[in-house]
Amino acid sequence: MFFKTFGNKTVKELRRKQGLTAKELAMIAGVGSSMIRKVDYYKIKNVPEPLKSKIEPVLKGKKRF
Repeated sequence: MFFKTFGNKTVKELRRKQGLTAKELAMIAGVGSSMIRKVDYYKIKNVPEPLKSKIEPVLKGKKRF
């Protein structure tokens, strides 16, 4: 059931739930912070695939540093 609602949340909601700023998420995922800010208001299911595969494990809490 968790995974069904996960796709309907925005990147910003999931990022805040993990206690991360955009800059911290960008550093962990290895992308630019401007890229995270661009997709902050997208639902996670609408994020383009190369970026989604990098940030999804972090937002699920499976990957830290």
